[in-house]
Amino acid sequence: MASLQSLPATHRTSFPSASSQLGLKKPAFFLRSRRGAPFLVRAEQMPVASTSPRQDRHGRRGVLTTGAIITWVSLFNQTPLTFAAETKKGFLAVLDKKDGYSFLYPFGWQEIYIEGQDKVFKDVIEPLENVSVNMFPTSRQDIRDLGPPQEVAEALIKKVLAPPSQKTKLVEAKEV
Repeated sequence: MASLQSLPATHRTSFPSASSQLGLKKPAFFLRSRRGAPFLVRAEQMPVASTSPRQDRHGRRGVLTTGAIITWVSLFNQTPLTFAAETKKGFLAVLDKKDGYSFLYPFGWQEIYIEGQDKVFKDVIEPLENVSVNMFPTSRQDIRDLGPPQEVAEALIKKVLAPPSQKTKLVEAKEV
């Protein structure tokens, strides 16, 4: 803010370098008297915090809008692997939307194609270790119709995955 006091016979002169030295945002105008009469010039810089509330609201609104947009983009931009089991360190996730399943397999395993199998992954170092997905038609509408996960896993181990003479241990079976 500036206030000027002078005699009536004056004219304005612009000093751009003076305004930058004073830290003013606009060029400062100083009065110069033709008669050499005394005059007084006072200039003050308004603090930045004294901007109008409307500008503050607009600034805050812009920040909030930007934050909301970034949040929505990050939520919708996630990969569909979030529907698979949580990816653990050292494992990769597989998601088959068409058939409706997902699982994890160890990093470094290689996918191979075998007729009649939906997905097959094998360990390149230990060829006897593998994982595969087989699809069989069923009249059941929901996987929960087969029973609790613990019972289904034990039945699969005993009837399909291991011979009766082999000792097996179920580590975990749960619904996610």
